Amino acid sequence: MIQILWLLVSLVLILIAAEGFTNGVEALGKKFSLSHAVVGSILAAVGTALPETILPIVAILSGSAAVGKEIGVGAILGAPFMLSTLAFFLVGLTVVLTHKKRGSYAVRVERQSSRRDLLFFLPMYSVAVFVPLVLPQMKTVIACGLVLGYMAYVYLTVHADSATVEHEEGLHFDKLFARIGITMGTYGVFTIFLQVAGMLGVMVFGAHLFVKNTEIISLQLGFNPMLFALIIAPIATELPEKFNSINWTIKGKDSLAIGNITGAMVFQSTFPVSVGLLMTPWHMTGMALLSAGIALTATAVVLAELTFKKRISAFGLMFGGVLYLVYLTALIF
Repeated sequence: MIQILWLLVSLVLILIAAEGFTNGVEALGKKFSLSHAVVGSILAAVGTALPETILPIVAILSGSAAVGKEIGVGAILGAPFMLSTLAFFLVGLTVVLTHKKRGSYAVRVERQSSRRDLLFFLPMYSVAVFVPLVLPQMKTVIACGLVLGYMAYVYLTVHADSATVEHEEGLHFDKLFARIGITMGTYGVFTIFLQVAGMLGVMVFGAHLFVKNTEIISLQLGFNPMLFALIIAPIATELPEKFNSINWTIKGKDSLAIGNITGAMVFQSTFPVSVGLLMTPWHMTGMALLSAGIALTATAVVLAELTFKKRISAFGLMFGGVLYLVYLTALIF
């Protein structure tokens, strides 16, 4: 019962932090007149992706043991997989559940920004996963190319046409400080960074609390620890992106919601993958290859809909959930 209570506490912490974080990055975008693409695909995406990016790097660098390297590779591959399946699914489900308020099942995104994210992710992740299978001597070249590719992505995103972020709610910390008689100035840079950094810290703490107590519960119920590591833990480490995107979707800010996921996918397929290529044997087999193939398939479905139908539907995003169940079935049986 104690672990279940802490599990609920962790989810509440993540929900509160997600609201504070999205509110803070929106205020940051308004303060510096940044676009939806920059705020969603770079600031929010990288900010929430950094914690789970550090974990596999630490696992790889902490020792030369093969187990540590395998854990690191699994975590690296797990991030794009979870984002392209469960994260997409949850946004699509949120659109379906709120379609009466929204007036349709369409996901209203900036088509150019979303296509750019997906068009960067698909080739870079494909090369990183499949080329080393036939040309292992190219791993260093591929790793360098991925880093350069992300730099090019950031440049194009910053300089691309995109609507400027609108933020009408006010910064939560401004309101909080005002209630206790402290005036920090509307949209003060210090207050914004304090809120963003603070909420990111709470999100990370909440995610780790979730993982720890879910692991204890799974062991007490007799679940296989390996099954837990492969299924439950990756879901938890991507909770910040999922909750941020759901929060933005509920508010009708679909460009920020999708950008938070697709931007994290681009980041996770470059820097962490480069570390894996350089620091591990990087031998993709079995379930690892299947997870990468499913991530690419889920992304290709969304990109195809965006290219040919000029839109993204809630059901196109929810197809990622179907692919996740396919992976889960293959893993169990």
